[in-house]
Amino acid sequence: MAERRVLCVGLVCLDIISVVDAYPAEDTDTSFIVSDLRRRGVDTGHVAWQSIGDTPCACCIVNAANGSRTITLYDTNLPDVTAQDFEQVDLSQYKWIHWEGRNAAEQVKMIQRVEEHNRGCAPHQRIATSVEVEKPREELYQLLGYGDVVFVSKDVAKVFGFQSAPEAVRGLSSRVRPGTTLICAWAEQGADALGPAGELVHADAVPPARIVDTLGAGDTFNAAVIFALSAGRGLQEALAFGCEVAGRKCGVPGYDGIV
Repeated sequence: MAERRVLCVGLVCLDIISVVDAYPAEDTDTSFIVSDLRRRGVDTGHVAWQSIGDTPCACCIVNAANGSRTITLYDTNLPDVTAQDFEQVDLSQYKWIHWEGRNAAEQVKMIQRVEEHNRGCAPHQRIATSVEVEKPREELYQLLGYGDVVFVSKDVAKVFGFQSAPEAVRGLSSRVRPGTTLICAWAEQGADALGPAGELVHADAVPPARIVDTLGAGDTFNAAVIFALSAGRGLQEALAFGCEVAGRKCGVPGYDGIV
């Protein structure tokens, strides 16, 4: 039997990143992509750019001097995955399913379908579930009550009045189910988690020698933690792995891989 996989339900976004020595002057018109290609010897007179069509896009300008960034988002308002769409998923193929909090009411129905599936399975065949509550939107907070693992962003933690990751995971523990692992990353302060038995776990941030690109660092952290937990690693090891991979990602332009 083929190894079961990890499924992610959320948004796919095309990131276009330009690294510059200084930000463009106001009201100037600069073509970063074409000028960068020319420096690499590409004949831009014969390059045809295909429209990105309906793919949501994030255009990011990174200041090479200090790693700061400016992001412009283009969203085509594509419909989110619905519970009806999710009915087509063959759950037997997956060992872990992760939801990025978006259309929460529909996502709750999806998670409930997985829970019903798990009730009819032997323990080793059950699907682990995780959710990410990243955006400070009231409708998403219902997702805190679902999932074996819940990721809460720094922004959401601050909306609830918490000023650190340890405060956040302790303070939000009443909103998650008993036995849920609650995780909060806090940039350069690392990440903390409250384990299923109520144990507090911390991992230090692993910053690169030079910050190059922080776009997607949070997604990279989440992916690395899920990768580690789904492979059977403990919470402390998974949290440290997430910080390590996210740190590597910040040191390399466009890096989002797990090694």
